[in-house]
Order: sequence, then structure tokens, then C-alpha cells
Amino acid sequence: MNTQQSNKVAIVTGGGSGIGLAIAGKFVANNIFTIIVGRDEQKLNAAKERLGDLCIAISSDLNDLAGIPKLIEQIIHQYEHIDILVNNAGINMKKEFTEVTDEDFQKIILTNVTAVFALSREVVKYMLQKGSGSIINISSMASQYGIPKVIAYTASKSAVEGMTRAMAVELSPKGIRVNCIAPGFIATDMSAKALNSDAERKQKVMSRTPMGFLGDPADIANAALYLANEEANYVTGVVLPVDGGNSIGF
Repeated sequence: MNTQQSNKVAIVTGGGSGIGLAIAGKFVANNIFTIIVGRDEQKLNAAKERLGDLCIAISSDLNDLAGIPKLIEQIIHQYEHIDILVNNAGINMKKEFTEVTDEDFQKIILTNVTAVFALSREVVKYMLQKGSGSIINISSMASQYGIPKVIAYTASKSAVEGMTRAMAVELSPKGIRVNCIAPGFIATDMSAKALNSDAERKQKVMSRTPMGFLGDPADIANAALYLANEEANYVTGVVLPVDGGNSIGF
């Protein structure tokens, strides 16, 4: 299938569920041809069914760094260009600080930082040829303030925000904007599981969120669409909290 030249082409990692699926849905609704990438083939195919003809699903383990150049080459060969990259795939782990093993720590860094870097690097090679592109990284409240028991995740998301700024400064003169969204507490299956089993944490989240309710994946998708499009032409290197005020709440 050849996308029409008029269609932008986007890659959304972790696009099979939650925030990634919401972003992919928003892109498709705005006529952006969207490639969702993830590990869970069943989940991806179900998402593709929902999203229709403007979406394809590619099952790929981004932790296999050696396979990333080939994956991007294959996408370029088939669809000719990549205009938008959303680095949304990420993993979390809740453990006492002293119980986190070196392997635990490295596993989170591999998925949340190294794979994001490697994928971005390969996509940028093609964006540079075109002289345009938009990269959107997904961070977290964990990089805005300290959250206990998520040391590796916190380190990884702080790295993503630092990379966003460094990439923006290096790539923006060449036409590629790089921005980051820091979601607050968003109502997804993953967060529901975490909060509903921990009443104290849920109360804490609500009490420091000035708007007083959880966000919706659509809130993140709306921000991603803005940053991906020409409306944000003069916006680069920002970390945009979409959090109901959580990061400034007291």
C-alpha cells in the first residue's frame, strides 16, 4: 500500500493500548497515516481493527536494538517518509530502592532510554533528508518530582527530558522539532490497577491535583496532535505537563 503524498506518516510506539492508542486514534482521525509498533501482536491487531485503513500494526521488540535500523528502513521503503515519531513505549517497576537489582535497572533504561535514542536516531536520518519532522517523547510526573519506589523509571524519564532538550537544540536548525509531554495521572488500565489497589496513593494523587480528577488518554492525544502539527511550528524543546496541575499542586 502506498500512502498518498498528502498523508503525513507517523510512528507511535506502544500504540496498542492506553495513551499510545489514544494518540494513534487522534492522528488517524486527522488523516495522518499511523504505524503502531509494539510487542503484543494481539493487542496491536485489535487496535488496528479499531483504527481502520489509515493504520498499520508492526510487531517488533524495540529492545532488540540491532533490529531497529532494519525496521525503519522497511517503513521508509514502503511508505517513503516518516514525518512524526512518538516515543511512547515504556515500562515501569515498583520496588524498594535497595531491592532494585542492576538487571532491573538496566532493563528499564534499555526500554525507556536506549531504545528511544536508537529509534530516534534512525528516524532522524530520514527526516534530515526531507528537512522536516516532529519527534514527541513521552515523559512522566516521575521526572517532575520524586516518587518513591520507582527509581529506575524516574532515572529513565529524567533522561528522556534531557535528551529532548539536547535533540531539539541539535536538530531544530535542520527543520526537526523535538518536544516532550509529561502526562499526569491518566485513567488507563495500568493506572487504575495501581491506584485502586493503593487507597493511600490514590488519595495523595487526588489531593495534589488542583483539578481534582484523573486525566483521560484523549488529553495526551490532543497535546500530541498539537505538537505534531504546523500549529506548533515555533515550539521545540519543551516539556509540556498535561496533568491537571499535579506538578505544581500542593
